[in-house]
Amino acid sequence: MPARIRLQRKGKKGKPFYHIVIADGRAPRDGKFIEKIGTYNPLTKPADIKLNFDKAVDWLNKGAQPSDTVKTILSYKGVLYKNHLLKGVKKGAITEEQAEAKFQAWLTEKEAKITGKIKETELAVKDDSKKRLEAEVKINEARAAEIAKKKAKEIEEKRKTDKAKEPPEAEAITETKTEETKPEEQIQETSEKVEVKVEEKVEEKVEVKVEVKVEVKNEEVKEEPKTEENIEEKTEDKVEEKTKEKTEE
Repeated sequence: MPARIRLQRKGKKGKPFYHIVIADGRAPRDGKFIEKIGTYNPLTKPADIKLNFDKAVDWLNKGAQPSDTVKTILSYKGVLYKNHLLKGVKKGAITEEQAEAKFQAWLTEKEAKITGKIKETELAVKDDSKKRLEAEVKINEARAAEIAKKKAKEIEEKRKTDKAKEPPEAEAITETKTEETKPEEQIQETSEKVEVKVEEKVEEKVEVKVEVKVEVKNEEVKEEPKTEENIEEKTEDKVEEKTKEKTEE
């Protein structure tokens, strides 16, 4: 059997990575190979392909048959087109210069397409990320609104329950407030009364003192003549007693 250009699987489970190898057609997929000419990573966008271009063209000229996947890879990289131009040069349909000019033109167009696809994929990734972020923001806003509604309902229910429980407590509070206000009013009233009583008592005491003083002075004035008369009487009595004693002697 002729040699085949095929992929040899490497990498971990769920993360494939392939080597592009030249192997005998009878050998198993991951068995012995003749030569490694490149690698292929399908996980990146676009796929990452590293290929030895000249060796791939040489093995095609030697008659190596590529597998289906490797054939698409070689077509993507321009190996098949280069081999086709070289066959035309051998037949004399075109010259090597013309073949090289055609290949370079095809290569520039291919590179422009590849760069355009890369930009498109990057823009698509950015758009997807923006859309996802917007969707997440909307979801978060909706969740926040639902949570706010639930909290508002819970607060209203608590208020209602508190109001249902409050009437006796509120009455007691109002009574206590009225009782608190009453003592203050009573204190003010009593203070006013005490002040009035003190003023009245002071006035009465002043009046009594004035009256007492006036009476005392009047009595003194009245008693003064009485005392003088008594003194005269006493002196007369003493004089009489003395005269009696003298006469007796």
